[in-house]
Amino acid sequence: MEAGRDVITVAGDYIAAAVAAANSLHQLRAPVGDFVGREKEIADLLAALRGGGSAAISGISGMGGIGKTELALYVAERLRDTYPDVQLILDMRGTDDATRSPADALASCIRAFAGLEQRLPDDLEELTRRYRSELEGKRALILLDNAYDSAQVRPLLPPAGSALLVTSRETIPIPGMKRVTLEELQPVEARELLTGIAPRVAPDIADRICYLCGYLPLAVRAAASLLDVTVDLDPSDYATQLADERTRLERIGTDPLIGVSVEASFNLSYVRLSPDAARVFRRLAVFPASFDAVAEEVVCEDENHKHLSELLRRNLALYNADTHRYRLHDLARLFADSRLSETERSAGRMRHAEQYLRVLAACNELYLRGGEAIKDGLALFDAERRNVEAGQEWAYRHSGGDEIAARLCNKYPTAGGYVLDLRQRPRANIFWLEAGLVAARQLNDRAAEGGHLGNLGNAYTVLGETRRAIEFSEQSLIITREIGDRHGEGNALGSLGIAYTVLGETHRAVEFHKQYLAIIREIDDRRGEGGALCNLGSTYFKLGETRLAAESYEQALIIFREIGDLHGEGSALSGLGNTYFLLGETRRAIEFYEQQLAIVREIGDRRGEGDALYNTSLALDTFGDRAQAIAHAEAALDICEQIESPHTERVRKRLAKWRGEA
Repeated sequence: MEAGRDVITVAGDYIAAAVAAANSLHQLRAPVGDFVGREKEIADLLAALRGGGSAAISGISGMGGIGKTELALYVAERLRDTYPDVQLILDMRGTDDATRSPADALASCIRAFAGLEQRLPDDLEELTRRYRSELEGKRALILLDNAYDSAQVRPLLPPAGSALLVTSRETIPIPGMKRVTLEELQPVEARELLTGIAPRVAPDIADRICYLCGYLPLAVRAAASLLDVTVDLDPSDYATQLADERTRLERIGTDPLIGVSVEASFNLSYVRLSPDAARVFRRLAVFPASFDAVAEEVVCEDENHKHLSELLRRNLALYNADTHRYRLHDLARLFADSRLSETERSAGRMRHAEQYLRVLAACNELYLRGGEAIKDGLALFDAERRNVEAGQEWAYRHSGGDEIAARLCNKYPTAGGYVLDLRQRPRANIFWLEAGLVAARQLNDRAAEGGHLGNLGNAYTVLGETRRAIEFSEQSLIITREIGDRHGEGNALGSLGIAYTVLGETHRAVEFHKQYLAIIREIDDRRGEGGALCNLGSTYFKLGETRLAAESYEQALIIFREIGDLHGEGSALSGLGNTYFLLGETRRAIEFYEQQLAIVREIGDRRGEGDALYNTSLALDTFGDRAQAIAHAEAALDICEQIESPHTERVRKRLAKWRGEA
């Protein structure tokens, strides 16, 4: 009986030892059940790791909280049949103060085969030989999670037939490694993750929360988990709380899967930066959107963007190879900003505002070159718009007590000139001009004051607030004549001419336009001359002097084409279309409108596009093509509503009339 028990005990010990040995060689846990998305990355990794005869090596890099470990585990799970003999996972502790040594990692792998009590050499080369010997002839998958650098990884490269999968916040250079860099989840994937954890959240609220979490898996999971366990927290109220940038990182909370908050995750990377790289990272917080290397070098005082490149390698900054632009993830930007001192923040925002005033002026300079350069200038503005607007906003907010800010605020409205005229909505343009006017008066800059007043006159005319436009233009005229600014005087006279044309005081308007034309020719401003002729043509058109109107527009068209001003060319074509439509030459009018439409679409002039579409609809209706007329008017109305055009109601009424008749 005793002998039988001994046999059973020995057998039990043998089975337990066998199970322990098997478990030691198959260490991967299953990925989380709420894993979503990453189809392309999964496909790329599977294709690389299924490999051929040589060792397959792949790396997953990305910022903290982006989901590297879970992706690695998901891929490893799919590869169990490809590497059935061994699946090992080692935490390389890349974000710890003391990273895991290669020798310790090798020893851990070897003991998975040989047992915990096995005595091992201290020599790294000998450990590496023993490690590869244990893997020789086996189909093994080694997952190195949270690696720090290539020095950690190289000794663990496996022999042929096995695979190595590495995750890291760093971009690790290993010859032959197929790398995948993770970015944010797609919005639909983020919503799936959030609602899978917290099903009570409505889709539209889930979308808002995911957006505020920057589609970062760690943040989305933390927010979802908070909503799941806090049943009295209304998701809509929570979304409102997250909208406050000052407290967003704190309110997102902690991911229960790993017990780490977003802020703590970023801090793991931040504390490992050199003092200079940390300084540059903090200063990047002043960029509200993407930026180029030139701007970063100026704003962050980072010669040859050396430290920016380091941050990119560490995945604390992101880069778009197609646009050659960098950015911080939204939550990384909030983290960086939380580490800025007030002195650092103020100095950085001032440098940012100065830089983007220069960029705005460069946009306008490209526009003034004409031709293809116009599109380059507009494209540059479109790329930098958020930075430009942030620069103006800082200058405006600090102009009251800071002379440098006041000077910047004074210059922003005029630096963009023609570009702002095409891209800004009238109310935004007025806001900039009024801020500039206050700053100009504060600085006692009479020339700028007169210019802002004249431009305010133009802006209020566009809005249809004609009496107010006249008040500003008259103030501008007084100042420009007082200081002898002939160009400003001409602009004020032209603004008055436009305003009186709108009011129907056309004879008075003609006199203003003729005075403007005389001055602009005197100072040899060809672009201004084209504009003056267009304005004169508009007034003649209102007077019913169609032949004079056509002559004015034709002269303007010649000038604009000569200097390559596409916007001016579109305006002249529009005027010619209107004139020939009034003369009853409708087909010719449509030809001019179509030429105008092609130009305004090319340069992204939404106001001009709306006008061209509406005018074409009127011409088409005269041919009895009501269906096409309605289609063009509908497109015009859509644009008018988007840009808050003063002509919106007129277009809407015309459409209602046509639909009623149809």
